[in-house]
Amino acid sequence: MSTKTPDSTQHAIETESQTMRAVVYEDYGDPSQLQLAEISIPRRITGEVLIEVYACSVNPIDYRLRRGEMKGVLPGGFPRVPGYDVAGVVVDGEDGGPLKPGDRVMAFLTHSRGGACAEYASCAVDAVAKLPASMSMEIAAAMPLAGTTALQSLRDHGKMQAGEHVLVNGASGGVGMFAVQIAKAYGCTVSAVASGHNKEFCLSLGADQFYDYEHVDFTELNQHWDIVFDAAGKSGYWDSRSVMNEGARYVSTEPDIQGMLMTVLTWPFSKSGTVMLAKPKADDLEELIRLHEAGQLNVTIDSRFDLAHTAEAHRRIESGVDHGKVVITVKPAEAADRAGP
Repeated sequence: MSTKTPDSTQHAIETESQTMRAVVYEDYGDPSQLQLAEISIPRRITGEVLIEVYACSVNPIDYRLRRGEMKGVLPGGFPRVPGYDVAGVVVDGEDGGPLKPGDRVMAFLTHSRGGACAEYASCAVDAVAKLPASMSMEIAAAMPLAGTTALQSLRDHGKMQAGEHVLVNGASGGVGMFAVQIAKAYGCTVSAVASGHNKEFCLSLGADQFYDYEHVDFTELNQHWDIVFDAAGKSGYWDSRSVMNEGARYVSTEPDIQGMLMTVLTWPFSKSGTVMLAKPKADDLEELIRLHEAGQLNVTIDSRFDLAHTAEAHRRIESGVDHGKVVITVKPAEAADRAGP
């Protein structure tokens, strides 16, 4: 199958009966459920593009879904292909659309069950952004979900303004890494909370202060913040309220019942709390790219795996990543370097 073609309609016809390699799981469970299989290439529907995947990445939501923690929200529907972060090349799209075959892109997949850990993935056009020639596929694959989560948490839910004081709990993780840098890029003073051995990493991201959670409980400090962003899901609104300024906002990425209840109960308060779920948006991906190109958003890759070792990638992130993102290479780097018009 050609990775590029000037005739996207013809390409769509050619791929309808073809298959691809993908990582699937047939039931909930541990990483051993993840198996390499041959499945049908996804069909592109109206408003979508089909992307040949060069790299993807693993986020905590991927193993939580695989373990069945969200089955009340996403029941049934096996086999499933995990993952939401994709970097690759458009191979099929609508005539006259904003994306054309050969475009290098990143995507935050809009299908609720994922689909990234495969040779091809489909995605709504409004959740795909073109990549600059300077950005590698691995870096691009590491950004969509974690970067969007950090950006929307601080800017949209936290109502972040220049000059404010922001605390990021879990600052060395995938989301936290982006959050520290985004807050600094938007003109805020940032306090980072992580384990002690990640101090230098957090300071290198631009954090103004660092607290080792093993020795300091930030909720007991005589200090106050305008935004408390819990990127690790380890703190709570009621504990954090004492260190929040009047009118401050607490944002968490932990989508559990307790968190949802907190969102409802605290909205009338001057110190509000919100649990957020990231929404795929091309505009936000473009903002992440802009910050990266401006030198304000660097991406640290913790480890790399190939598609056949996706189970090991899940084990790596489940065991606790020190800092950065776990990336899966679907096609070799030299092929990715040649991708594009």
